[in-house]
Amino acid sequence: MTAHAYALADGNTIPAIGLGTYGLNDQSGVEAIVSAIQDGYRLIDTAYNYGNEEVVAEAIRRVDVDRSDLFVTTKLPGRHHGLEETLASFEQSRKRLDLDWVDLYLIHWPNPKRDRYVDSWRSMIKLKERGVVRSIGVSNFTPAMLDRLNAETGLMPVVNQVELHPYHPQVELRAYHSEHAIRTESWTPLAKGSELFAEPVIAEIAARHGVTPAQAVLAWHLELGSVPIPKSADAARRRENLDVFDVGLEPAEVEAISGLERGRLWGADPEVHEEL
Repeated sequence: MTAHAYALADGNTIPAIGLGTYGLNDQSGVEAIVSAIQDGYRLIDTAYNYGNEEVVAEAIRRVDVDRSDLFVTTKLPGRHHGLEETLASFEQSRKRLDLDWVDLYLIHWPNPKRDRYVDSWRSMIKLKERGVVRSIGVSNFTPAMLDRLNAETGLMPVVNQVELHPYHPQVELRAYHSEHAIRTESWTPLAKGSELFAEPVIAEIAARHGVTPAQAVLAWHLELGSVPIPKSADAARRRENLDVFDVGLEPAEVEAISGLERGRLWGADPEVHEEL
């Protein structure tokens, strides 16, 4: 990691922490994203299905930051899987985002029952070749699904964004990613809505380093080499979430936090979950 960014397998770079924007809508969402960019966030993560690509666009228009310094991610919804559908859906997203290019385009969920994600991947390769997308990846894919994309198209995703937090550290999947030069991104990195911050191990490590429980958990993500994309509508918490690069957990502390593993919190198993 250099200057809080990672090199991707395709030669592009991705910031080490991003801003999740799910639920940041309307004028308050615009203001939250503007404030986040002004505070130093450079990776902005949205999706077609979040319904806020225009909010992200308005925020980007309002800040005095060079477009090439921002890293904008959006995602293809399940109902638009397919060769032509993917191309059309991307153009809708790009128009709403008001951008010449998108930095990272992801297949939001594999929807294996529909079995059209390989076709979508072929179209995403075309979008990358056209230069309207810089990097292409997936979200919520298993090793078998990633193997299939590679086998059928010859190109492996450079990112896989998955549910990842101390209760679900994704040890096997992360090992697979490391072997195949795939960067892991963590959605819901703070296990929002759970009792994670009340765990004694989190509280003890946070106290030892003089940081908040959230900062301790985000530092754990950094030690794993995963890119967390925490979302907060609160400006103070957003700044706090970004101020984690000097925490520096010890290997034993990383292991202790990973020892909280108990599985998915949201039951959205990629083998069966249908996202349309």
